[in-house]
Amino acid sequence: MDTPPFHFLYFLLLIPSTLALDFIFNSFNTTTNLTLINDARVESPIIRMTNDTNKFSLGRVFYHTKLPMKPSSNSSNITSFSTSFIFSILPDVPNSPGFGLAFVLCNTTSPPAALSSQYFGLFSSAKTATVFPLLVVEFDTGQNPEFNDENNNHIGIDLNNILSKKQTPAGYFNSTGSFVSVQMNSGENIRAWIDFDGKNLEINVTVAPVGVSQPSKPTLSYRDPEMANYVSPEMFVGFSASKTNWIEAQRVLAWSFSDSGTSRELNTANLPVFKRKSASSLSGKAIAGIAVGCFVFALSCASVFILLYLRWRKNKRKEEEDDVEDWEMEYWPHRFSYDELSIATKGFQTVIGYGGFGSVYKGTLMNKTLVAVKRVKHDSKQGLKEFMAEISSMGRLQHKNLVQMRGWCRKGNELMLVYDYMPNGSLNKWVFDKSAQILGWDQRRRILVDVAEGLNYLHHGWDQVVIHRDVKSGNILLDADMRGRLGDFGLAKLYQHGQVPNTTRVVGTLGYLAPEAATAAAPTSASDVYSFGVVLLEVACGRRPLETDVVVEEIVLVDWVRDLYAGGHVVEAADSRIKGEFDVDDMEMVLKLGLACCHPEPDRRPTMKEVVAFLLGEDATEAPGKVLSDLAHGDDNGGGGGGGRESNEEAPLHSSIPI
Repeated sequence: MDTPPFHFLYFLLLIPSTLALDFIFNSFNTTTNLTLINDARVESPIIRMTNDTNKFSLGRVFYHTKLPMKPSSNSSNITSFSTSFIFSILPDVPNSPGFGLAFVLCNTTSPPAALSSQYFGLFSSAKTATVFPLLVVEFDTGQNPEFNDENNNHIGIDLNNILSKKQTPAGYFNSTGSFVSVQMNSGENIRAWIDFDGKNLEINVTVAPVGVSQPSKPTLSYRDPEMANYVSPEMFVGFSASKTNWIEAQRVLAWSFSDSGTSRELNTANLPVFKRKSASSLSGKAIAGIAVGCFVFALSCASVFILLYLRWRKNKRKEEEDDVEDWEMEYWPHRFSYDELSIATKGFQTVIGYGGFGSVYKGTLMNKTLVAVKRVKHDSKQGLKEFMAEISSMGRLQHKNLVQMRGWCRKGNELMLVYDYMPNGSLNKWVFDKSAQILGWDQRRRILVDVAEGLNYLHHGWDQVVIHRDVKSGNILLDADMRGRLGDFGLAKLYQHGQVPNTTRVVGTLGYLAPEAATAAAPTSASDVYSFGVVLLEVACGRRPLETDVVVEEIVLVDWVRDLYAGGHVVEAADSRIKGEFDVDDMEMVLKLGLACCHPEPDRRPTMKEVVAFLLGEDATEAPGKVLSDLAHGDDNGGGGGGGRESNEEAPLHSSIPI
């Protein structure tokens, strides 16, 4: 037998080292061997994941070489790996909603339709799992009830879905077995260890402050025989993070990785330390400058003129804008100055809408961001203070299908609310305005799903129940991508889950009011469901809730559709302008769902969770089939159109102001 040539033997010796993935970064000074996506960037000696100046920012960083996870798609032989890294998370505002950092294994560096904010820049929805292998360890610094988060400082294992398979509070077990909590968004440098056992399909995660040796007991341990289904033959390994309005600096300081044993030990000496900016003390130069300035000031004999000028400026500013009072500093989000908004709106000249309590103006902030500014007047400062308490709470709402509040401003008893600008206006314009392009069924259907998900978040996805109380097509706004967002929370009420809401005056809009609003004025989620049912019907039928240019029997939309349903012809109610664009069964389902939402008995209406499930084609917990069957047997319970005939009584303090 011939002896193999030397260069062939040398090549065989190189194969194991070529296949192995073993690297260490004790600092980051270049992008060599790294793939940076979107806003992720190297700021020597660290990696910064997001951009503070962008409202919606996401960033990803991956090692440039893929990790071989298994020989083939059907193989059960999974690669084990060990990794350790150091990260720091520091929000500008300590109590602002946080998002955290994610360690990622993915077969692509750019997951399709991935969102920023609470989705880590990896996922697109809490309802739908991704269609590609995705294994994530989340270091989450925010609590989102929509994702079943237990608290605002936890570690979780996510497999193709942002709903964690397992989660636990962040911390570590010390040598005595006691659990020591670790606050991950303090800006402190945190060390993380992740060990993946491919043979037993088990993943162990531990976090501890830098300086603490790796504990023997992991913080989180998760074993799942199905985990092999969430890895592909080769996967990218790295990090991902995202943010929205709130600045949260997510940094990676060091990283080691190995698929052939324990990852190499990181050098934790001389790591940068990050702290929140503060005006705690003055530098020596600043003190010297002040001293010189005071000396010059004392010798200048101009103090009289300066005092007069300051007094004049104070009086003038008092005329333009009230001083900030102590109680205002408790509220959130950002407080704009009156001058800022006056400049942004060019002296409040560009009116884009009107409401019963004022006008809405288009504005451009100094950073070129387009906003909508509402001006609301109140009769008393006490009433204004109560209104601000609720606006502060609702300013914390965050969902892709809600119009986001950016801030507020007060001048006397006038309040200005600043929202994201929606360039395509309100939904009713696109459905009813003859001068506008008529929306097709597919677009209408998508917008209805968007609004249903937003309303479901208000009812079930936040730490408080939010009753909107004025759901209508005029309060559904369309962003640049023609996606629906629910706006105008001027009538909204908040209360704790399981709490009975307080009785209040009847408010809302004719045609959308639930029948029970006339006798039981306490707002409930069922009354919001009724209003959304009317929206379903008007969007599907292309008719307003109260149509005066028709025969008397057809004036109330809900009654007219119910009569067609009782006669077995409900699809005839569909908008004739989009005939041929829709699937008949789908249109029939939407119309029936609208009638179910408009059932005269509140406890017979579906919840928004069930409505979303029907619109997405999923199985609802309790299908409204019985409700639908009742509708065909006449309406002995007072009909469903009663809500359209109720009139508004005196509006409460925080009445509707359309965006």
